[in-house]
Amino acid sequence: MLSRLMTACRAGDGIIPVSGFRSTVEQQKLFMDSLGENGEEFTFKYVAFPNHSEHQTGLAIDMAENKENIDFICPSFPYEGICQSFRELAPKYGFIERYQKGREGITGISHEPWHFRYVGYPHSLIIHTKGFTLEEYIDFLKGYPCEGEHLIFRNGEQIIEIYYLEASTQQTGICIEDFTPYQISGNNVDGFIITVWRNGNG
Repeated sequence: MLSRLMTACRAGDGIIPVSGFRSTVEQQKLFMDSLGENGEEFTFKYVAFPNHSEHQTGLAIDMAENKENIDFICPSFPYEGICQSFRELAPKYGFIERYQKGREGITGISHEPWHFRYVGYPHSLIIHTKGFTLEEYIDFLKGYPCEGEHLIFRNGEQIIEIYYLEASTQQTGICIEDFTPYQISGNNVDGFIITVWRNGNG
């Protein structure tokens, strides 16, 4: 999806990905190197502790304006030009700008205009349209429990049904009709987000 997004915004060589998946060892090295080079204040602001980074999930990507000198911790990714085109199209391809300005109290992370998180479509578009952080979206979906009203997203003739399933200390299960496309994603807090794709007659 990143490749499709880059094509859609006609990125060419104007922007480049600078950091995707990191192993625990790589995150540990990045953190320690930054402590030595940049000090505690900068590091605690912009570099996650090992085993606390979204990059270790493989779902995060840092993007940079392609310039001669690129800061690989805080790359330039301005709100204009090709970078802004990428940002505006990102929700259509499953990505959100993860750490927004002014939302630090919710995310616990400083503003990072270069950091994008893949959450999948249509979640990305709902988050973008409602102006949510990922944390707020996870809380929002709890208002659509498995046994209650489900969130319905319509895209042409397609209907996408979304709901929350609380994780049980016992076995947790759901029933979905045969031959129905669906996705189950842990919310990394206390349950699962279920996404079911139906046609207009489903």
